[in-house]
Amino acid sequence: MKIDFANLQLQYQTYKKEIDNNIQAILDKSNYILGEEVQMLEQELQKFTGSKYAITCSSGTDALLLAIMAIDIQPDDEVITTPFTWISTGEMIALLKAKPVFVDIEPDTYNIDANLIEKAITKKTKAIMPVSLYGQPADIDAIQAIANKHNLKVIIDGAQSFGSTYNGKMDSNLGDISITSFFPSKPLGCYGDGGAVFTNNAEYAKKIKLLRVHGQVKRYHHQYIGIGGRLDTLQAAILLAKLPNFKNELNARQKVADQYTNKLSRKFQTPIIKPNRASAWAQYTLRVNNRQDFQSKLKDVGIPTSVFYPIPLNLQECFKYLNSKSGNFPISDQASKEVVSIPMNPFLNDNQIDYLTSQIVKLSL
Repeated sequence: MKIDFANLQLQYQTYKKEIDNNIQAILDKSNYILGEEVQMLEQELQKFTGSKYAITCSSGTDALLLAIMAIDIQPDDEVITTPFTWISTGEMIALLKAKPVFVDIEPDTYNIDANLIEKAITKKTKAIMPVSLYGQPADIDAIQAIANKHNLKVIIDGAQSFGSTYNGKMDSNLGDISITSFFPSKPLGCYGDGGAVFTNNAEYAKKIKLLRVHGQVKRYHHQYIGIGGRLDTLQAAILLAKLPNFKNELNARQKVADQYTNKLSRKFQTPIIKPNRASAWAQYTLRVNNRQDFQSKLKDVGIPTSVFYPIPLNLQECFKYLNSKSGNFPISDQASKEVVSIPMNPFLNDNQIDYLTSQIVKLSL
């Protein structure tokens, strides 16, 4: 049996009529930049998340950049974040010549350890940027309390967690600003790059809308240095076709995760979801020894795997100037050597899950 990791093709075939009709409508109108579908999508995202403002943009990376620019991070400012994540999180801080200050992660959720944050705060600290890794929000109450105490902003990197909740509140409606990614393999994905920024702050929302169009307040009048960060109308149309089915997909992902945990938890360290949270299950991640051998054996029986993430950010060459070393963040270091993600998508059926889990247990013996 061959298993698809994200099964984007089956998802397309399932919603083919709606997606094709929405795409054709854009082609018929030739309204490719900031067409009405972009505004329609933003309105639907606001309804879905409960956030007052949803501003779509060209990628999850650009969403992070826009969020950081909105709170006016300056060169030499410091932003506290996690080293165990995709490069964009630290990269966008560094791109603005600010300093990413890394804090180690919790061993069970892989999210930033809130208990370690306060020790990393200095006079230069301006913000905390937790990542909702693998689809689960970090300990936002503790993080927000620290931010309030020290007058810091909180930006939620929810690139992997659209649709997740914390204390019943959407991940996209937490912190001062929250972002997400619509990269094709994300829980809600378009057919190219795309992202969104969420906030309940009217001033931030106004600024972000300008920043994504080169800081332009009206044609040829530019209030800010910005970027070309618009979401294509075609991508908005695709997301509009997929969003009505998204809650059902989240439920299906949860059912897959429940079956995985039930069948694998006696043999592996399976994901821990805290009681006050619901994951969007962007990934389902195990901890294994001899990872390369484990992945090779699964590949031979048609089961794809992936590693998120094999190198912590502090050990990336681009951050060499921070003078961080292996061992500075021991939990991240160990996780990077042992994590492996198995197929996770809402279209996995019982037979596939049985095959997956039986092969994983068998080949790990």
